[in-house]
Amino acid sequence: MIYLDFAASTPLLPSVKKELFRAFEEEYSNPSSAHKLGRSSAEKIEKVRETIANSIGAYKNEIIFTSGASEANNLAIKGYVLANKKKGKHIITSSIEHKCILAICHFLEKEHGYEITYISPQKNGIINSQDVIQAMRDDTVLVSIMHVNNELGSIQPIKAIGKACFEKNIKFHVDAAQSYKKIAIDVDELNIDMLSISAHKIYGPKGIGAIYIRDLRETRIQPIIHGAGQEYGLRGGTLPTPLILGFGAAVEDQTIEHTFTEVNRINSLLRTKVIEIGGVINSPDIKYIPHILNIRLANFDATHFVANSDFLCSQGSACSSMNIEMSYVLREIGLSFEDAQSSIRLSLNQLNMNILNLFE
Repeated sequence: MIYLDFAASTPLLPSVKKELFRAFEEEYSNPSSAHKLGRSSAEKIEKVRETIANSIGAYKNEIIFTSGASEANNLAIKGYVLANKKKGKHIITSSIEHKCILAICHFLEKEHGYEITYISPQKNGIINSQDVIQAMRDDTVLVSIMHVNNELGSIQPIKAIGKACFEKNIKFHVDAAQSYKKIAIDVDELNIDMLSISAHKIYGPKGIGAIYIRDLRETRIQPIIHGAGQEYGLRGGTLPTPLILGFGAAVEDQTIEHTFTEVNRINSLLRTKVIEIGGVINSPDIKYIPHILNIRLANFDATHFVANSDFLCSQGSACSSMNIEMSYVLREIGLSFEDAQSSIRLSLNQLNMNILNLFE
């Protein structure tokens, strides 16, 4: 079998596996305990917090550990807007965000009366920053735009949107689950106020992620998980020391950065091959990460292929015995139901040269 679903989840890097297994054996103490072993684990957690902060140009006391990007997104959006209702009840996001973001916005719309503006993408899957800026109002409390789309690999104009948010004093949240360690991120340069990341997208363990919150101690955030005061009172629960240390090992490992050129070469070869056989590239031809490639093939049953092929990829649609729903991302860039059902997402790493056999 050939794994081509790295955008969904990744295996553990050797360095991560080594640290994770060591930590499960040795770091079993509660890091909130006052004894020596607890304090030792707490110190190692703080080093990881600092490592993550340094990787995005933040301070370590602006990093909160979560169970993953979904929880981080919930804390960023629900946590901020519900704690700052007096600032306004208008939120701007895009129609091609991760399902988590859309679900949060639908919840706030239905249960708390927020008005959500969903910005549609251009046909290449890239949001026009001017569309976001023009949607801003006096009562806009938050803008949430993903850095890289998880189905198309399109890179969004975060810097331009962040600049406008800063000038208008609107909080800006970015879901960076697909971009972290693939694109350099400096939260000050990009004017990002909150940033969500996840370990299992960067060859780290599942069940751990983090959120950056600018000026954390001065920002009103409503906790999503209440507890005994962990994580500055914003995220209750005993910190999972082994998972955090595994996360730190994944952040420190430079495999993703060092293999970027090789992944880009594979992406370019794939694009050429797909076009040669009469296929279509759904992903944009500019402003994309090479790790994600969405393609469309003529007379191709993507549902059957994903379910039965030894090439392990994703279709980008939710299927059940009752109905088949096309990918909302592909719909938003103008594809028909039939085109979407002939499309698959290939997400790559540097070892995927054998994917070219798929088109022989």
